[in-house]
Amino acid sequence: MDQRSELACDRRDFIRALTVAAIVVPSASRVAAGAAEPKGSDGKARYQANSVEVQTFYRVNRYPRK
Repeated sequence: MDQRSELACDRRDFIRALTVAAIVVPSASRVAAGAAEPKGSDGKARYQANSVEVQTFYRVNRYPRK
């Protein structure tokens, strides 16, 4: 009986460690991703609204449906 209760605590500790790791690892990767971002980046749009590609996209989508 004593041996089973010892195993139960080990199992609980293992599951608790997995839960903590599941919470900590993604948040740490978000922090690392934010740190890797260049200093000059201030959240500006990554595309130019008046670029040729964007204008072509909207022009093609205005074609009438058949």
